[in-house]
Amino acid sequence: MHPLTRNSAEDDAGSRIEDYALIGDEQTAALIGRDGSVDWLCLPRFDSAACFARLLGDEDNGHWRIAPKAADGGDATPPTCTRRAYRPGTLVLDTEWDTPEGSVRVTDLMPQRDRAPDVVRIVEGLSGRVTVRSTLRLRFDYGSIVPWMRRSDGHRVAVAGPDSAWLRSEPPVPTWGEDFGTHSEFTIGEGEKVAFVLTWHPSHEPRPPLVDPYESLRHSVADWQAWSARCRYRGPHRDTVLRSLITLKALTYAPTGGVVAAPTTSLPEELGGVRNWDYRYCWLRDATLTLGALLAAGYHEEAEAWRDWLVRAVAGAPADMQIMYGLAGERRLPEAELPWLAGFAGSAPVRIGNDAVLQLQLDVYGQVMDSLSLARISGMAVRPHMWQLECALMEFLRSAWRQPDEGLWEVRGGRRHFVHSKVMVWVAADRAVRTMERDPELKGDLEGWREFREEVHREVCERGYDPERNTFTQYYGSRELDAATLLIPRVGFLPADDPRVRGTIEAVRAELCQGGFLHRYSAERTAVDGLPGGEGTFLVCSFWLADALHMTGRTQEARELFEQLVGLTNDVGLLAEEYDPVAGRQLGNFPQAFSHIGLVNTALALFGDEEAG
Repeated sequence: MHPLTRNSAEDDAGSRIEDYALIGDEQTAALIGRDGSVDWLCLPRFDSAACFARLLGDEDNGHWRIAPKAADGGDATPPTCTRRAYRPGTLVLDTEWDTPEGSVRVTDLMPQRDRAPDVVRIVEGLSGRVTVRSTLRLRFDYGSIVPWMRRSDGHRVAVAGPDSAWLRSEPPVPTWGEDFGTHSEFTIGEGEKVAFVLTWHPSHEPRPPLVDPYESLRHSVADWQAWSARCRYRGPHRDTVLRSLITLKALTYAPTGGVVAAPTTSLPEELGGVRNWDYRYCWLRDATLTLGALLAAGYHEEAEAWRDWLVRAVAGAPADMQIMYGLAGERRLPEAELPWLAGFAGSAPVRIGNDAVLQLQLDVYGQVMDSLSLARISGMAVRPHMWQLECALMEFLRSAWRQPDEGLWEVRGGRRHFVHSKVMVWVAADRAVRTMERDPELKGDLEGWREFREEVHREVCERGYDPERNTFTQYYGSRELDAATLLIPRVGFLPADDPRVRGTIEAVRAELCQGGFLHRYSAERTAVDGLPGGEGTFLVCSFWLADALHMTGRTQEARELFEQLVGLTNDVGLLAEEYDPVAGRQLGNFPQAFSHIGLVNTALALFGDEEAG
């Protein structure tokens, strides 16, 4: 038996984002609470409509709970689990309850699919005899549609419009309909098992082939552990780093190689606030950092799939390049609100789609050029027309780089000359120059790009730097600061020992730090993002601070900060986008790829020399 983490009593009070664990099949993912309830699942893809949306509403918006029967005989207040953990090196979740009658385990997984997505939930008696209740409320279209239910060939079948879902159990247990839900109740003894399988498919197609739940479990464990064995990292906190890599793998849309920022939408950056966004898409901003993490950890195949997705997605006129795309490179991601969902902890509106797709963010051109340069250096096969694409991007940037933009943080308060954006324009020129210097056979305007690189560098240092405070600022002419400027030494814009770099680190720490962690900028002091309210500290920014401290020789401080950040992971090793150091809780979409990428890259930077052996 693998070790499981025991919950503290305070964790049982109230619903928190970190109460959830993730399962998935590399095409979509589900969130499961400590009460044994699947509260979020979009089928058949990450960006499809949810059939379980309790996460953003209530039980009538869809959920599937399997847990010991509540002490009062109902299922309104089922007990919180005693402990839970992933099986080592896998995305298979074990949740256990100790009750006065005995102990029971529920094992949850989504096997990698052949045709249809399946959710497998296996109930196993560990001791005594425990009465278990299953309550399934399917609600298609983000909790708004109650399906028609019928029985067919030993299944409960739900149908509404294009969606159909089939529920069965092995061995069969009786089910009944009540309150627009499907219920089961059974008693299980030590060594006994009951497996439930929920399968989705388009309603106009015949039922897909049945999966064997126990074989699916065996294959899933073996496949995930074989994948995890490829991890090259051997430094401190290896289990935490590996969990982050598994999470990144789980957030990959296997058919295309795209990596979603998170499997959720509208989890709030401030409880009760309006900063609620849909993250179920692929951002170019994540490209270089994701590639670096995957390559350094030994996952060349996944890195190459991500690079190939990137090349396909940005193909076309450089002026039309977007900051994000759909899972297969789709360009239209219109934003809309779902008024029937109250939002997590009353944080409305709930949004699907993301209008930030329409923004101009010049930094993404640097991210793409940096990613393609890293791919070349790592030995990936060069794709046809890749260099022509890079040349086209460079020519566009030379004419467009002086424009203001919305910047890395996708502000909605108007365009500005963001310093990070201009730094990444410099990165684009620098990587183009270095690529040509490494391969003289490539054709391009080498001298012109060198001059362009110097021009951008000179302007950023003149207009984006505050000599009075010895720090780079958020945008030209501003006194506000931005944690993204911590990346200046990492991307090579200035060396780590430059006094301006050290000054920026100190200023950012002094002005943006709260409870030991960094805000990305001062959302409450500036109108730059055009939104009311505040937000939590931004976890990836704190990882960037650790990286910057390490690069400037303050490795002990960096390691201490890294230890604090690792301590923020929930009981199964997952991180959201943000953290509220006052309330001591995670905020934002969950789990967040950017946060886990930061964890992996910082561990590799801090402890890479300790990996041998």
